[in-house]
Amino acid sequence: MADGWLIAVLVELPGEPQPLRHYFAVGHADQGKSEWTAVDWAGRAGRVASSPVRGEEPVKAVRALTLAKMRTLGLAPGEVRELGWRHPRRWLIG
Repeated sequence: MADGWLIAVLVELPGEPQPLRHYFAVGHADQGKSEWTAVDWAGRAGRVASSPVRGEEPVKAVRALTLAKMRTLGLAPGEVRELGWRHPRRWLIG
């Protein structure tokens, strides 16, 4: 059972030829709510892609997070953490 989600959102940035993945850790158990929350936050960085790019959906739930994993990485229930543009390996292990 998921207590939170790691979400990736494709964001279009000026000067970039392709949209880039922006990662978020979201402390909501509901996957849909987590995805919409990440989209809202991604809009602060740029325009969220409106259609698939190179076969990748604009919003992707990368991994469910357990409460234990959230505690280990300091994510509280209901909290959103912007993880940036680099693949968040630390959030994927274990």
